[in-house]
Amino acid sequence: MKQVALITGAGTGVGAATALQLARKGWNIVVNYSRSAAEAQESAAACREAGADVVVQQGDVSQDADCRALAQAAVDRWGRIDALVNNAGMSVFGKDAEWDALDAQAFQKILAVNTLGTFQMVRACLAQLKAAKGCVVNVSSVAGALGVGSSMPYIASKGAVNSMTLNMAKTLAPDVRVNAVCPGLITSRWFVQGVGAEAAQKGREAYEAGVPLHNACSPEDVADAIVYLVGARTVTGELLLLDSGMHLAGVARR
Repeated sequence: MKQVALITGAGTGVGAATALQLARKGWNIVVNYSRSAAEAQESAAACREAGADVVVQQGDVSQDADCRALAQAAVDRWGRIDALVNNAGMSVFGKDAEWDALDAQAFQKILAVNTLGTFQMVRACLAQLKAAKGCVVNVSSVAGALGVGSSMPYIASKGAVNSMTLNMAKTLAPDVRVNAVCPGLITSRWFVQGVGAEAAQKGREAYEAGVPLHNACSPEDVADAIVYLVGARTVTGELLLLDSGMHLAGVARR
């Protein structure tokens, strides 16, 4: 029987790229989305063309009932979950010093999706992951490792994801492996929509000029790392930096 991957936020960007790569490797896929229904169907169609059986399931990972419904959708279709990719996330974009523009609601919303959502998805899938001797890959960010990023709430949320990844790797071993990828700048629609096309182009140019490898991540680059960790049976508790050497260069945010 084919292995099953549940990927949150799989309608676009990193999630869609990961779904397609795993589909090409023979996995069946749960494509989750929150708002991008049309894009999720496109992602699913690409996975089916690659040979996968696919379930498309709407759900907001900040809601525990939705997380449990996502897990149940996989169980109802295939009776198993072998890999969970926690990719769903959100941010607000603002300068680090613009604290007056941030309120409790901004923090709570971002933490609810990025941090609580990650925990709730692992909890919802845990019985199946243990039965399969499966794995979790959390899509975090260099924001959580280096303290730089799109906004203070985002940095806080990804720092928490990194800490949870380490704790989960310890507490869920030997049954479930848990790792995280921590990309730097990703050239995705999410970034462009967040800051605008002109600012995104300038930000990319500045980032690529400042990091040792002189390039930013594409969604496919991040998906490559996720798929590696899904298959890396001796790897757990890793926070894999995908930042083109940003942590070496000490470059400023973006």
